[in-house]
Amino acid sequence: MNATTLALIQLGAVFFGLGVLGRIAARIGMSPIPLYLVGGLVFGEGGFFGLHEADEFIHVASEIGVVLLLLLLGLEYSAAELFTGMRRSWMAGLLDLVLNTTPGVVVALLLGLGPTGALAMAGVTYISSSGIIAKVLNDLGRLGNRETPVILSILVFEDLAMAAYLPVLTAVLAGLGFVAGLQSLGIALLAVTVVLVVAFRYGKYVSAVVASDDREIFLLKLLGAALLVAGVASALQVSAAVGAFLLGIAISDTTAHNATKILEPLRDLFAAMFFVLFGLTTDPRSIPPVLGWAVLLAVITTVTKIATGWWAAAHAGSSRLGRARAGAALVARGEFSIVIAGLAVAAGAVPDEFAALATTYVLLMASVGPIAARVVEPVLRIVTRQPKPEPDTADE
Repeated sequence: MNATTLALIQLGAVFFGLGVLGRIAARIGMSPIPLYLVGGLVFGEGGFFGLHEADEFIHVASEIGVVLLLLLLGLEYSAAELFTGMRRSWMAGLLDLVLNTTPGVVVALLLGLGPTGALAMAGVTYISSSGIIAKVLNDLGRLGNRETPVILSILVFEDLAMAAYLPVLTAVLAGLGFVAGLQSLGIALLAVTVVLVVAFRYGKYVSAVVASDDREIFLLKLLGAALLVAGVASALQVSAAVGAFLLGIAISDTTAHNATKILEPLRDLFAAMFFVLFGLTTDPRSIPPVLGWAVLLAVITTVTKIATGWWAAAHAGSSRLGRARAGAALVARGEFSIVIAGLAVAAGAVPDEFAALATTYVLLMASVGPIAARVVEPVLRIVTRQPKPEPDTADE
């Protein structure tokens, strides 16, 4: 068989296998991300089978997956919502930033991953998975709860923090000097400011450029614009992910809603390839030496996320159960932690132990997060001997 035939067979097996894993994840009520990572570990470096003929496609598909993940994240917000979220959550956001980046930095330094590894691990442990959290809140019927706006405002703060963090990380990974790094950050902050102003005042014009009543034309314009903006941003050392995120913010109203519906299947497909690629580049034999550290990191950052949500919900006037639900909802890490880790690994700027630690940590947190959100309420009621919901939880 020639290389093309083998590539088709390998890709078909990967796609079908991912579909089976996704079905299993849905049946047991968890995110498919941990299973996608495990799938990559099985087929990748040190695994049972290689995917050499499909390797080039998987690499390109994974890059598109990152772009689409961040584009759809931006589509979730309007400029007005971002401003409102920042006003509401800046104190909780800063607390979240300090509590959840510190453990990643400390563990990375203790493992000898160096300053670059510490900077990357800070992002891995910091940002919650908005995708997993949104799904869990919807599945549990908590979208209308009183604490939910608090959760969402913290997620908004985290996403905006990523717009500043990713250019810094990209500059460090590229080996740029201090001045060049500051320049990259300055360009990114300027771009964020300009996009927010443009989206706030002229968002309808940006939307009109990409909008179309024809689904095919709409999809081509959206995907083309996203890849172009991501490529230009990457060339400016700002980060392709940030470029895609900003484009998503600039598209508003009905166009953003329609764009989300038409792009979601593509995002899920290419994002799955990204998670597989990260697993492919991680040697399973490197996981046991860092397993203890990953578990320790998971325990600590579970506590710090719960503390963040509890404090923020308390200041918003939620009951004890509402505070506990807010904290537990924030525990999950997933797609964006892997995006950060993937950038570091692809740049070759971190030791092999980094990929193993990040993979194991995300496997744990993507699994523990949904479980914590589901069990926190009954556990708290048992601990406090409260058989019925508090009076104000019916409308929370």
